Amino acid sequence: MADTVSNEFRLQMEGYGLTTAEIHYYLPDHPSLLQLYVWQDYDLAPAFPELKGFLQYWERELDGPLHSVRVAHHQLIQPSEWRAVEGIITVH
Repeated sequence: MADTVSNEFRLQMEGYGLTTAEIHYYLPDHPSLLQLYVWQDYDLAPAFPELKGFLQYWERELDGPLHSVRVAHHQLIQPSEWRAVEGIITVH
């Protein structure tokens, strides 16, 4: 039987969440200008090993020096909240 569970779902079950990084960097040919690059992958907060690995690769291999990185993270699979609400619902 074929494996029907996606790798992304497995990562979420292991605690990974969707991480988006807004990476601002200086243009190599025009160092007074900033460019924006958006990176998105599943990662573990708060350590962010995948993002840190990507940024290390960037600094080691790419010419555009980093200016700043802004990170957003959301765990897509998490316990849901249940609340009892008092009231009467009329059904016709």
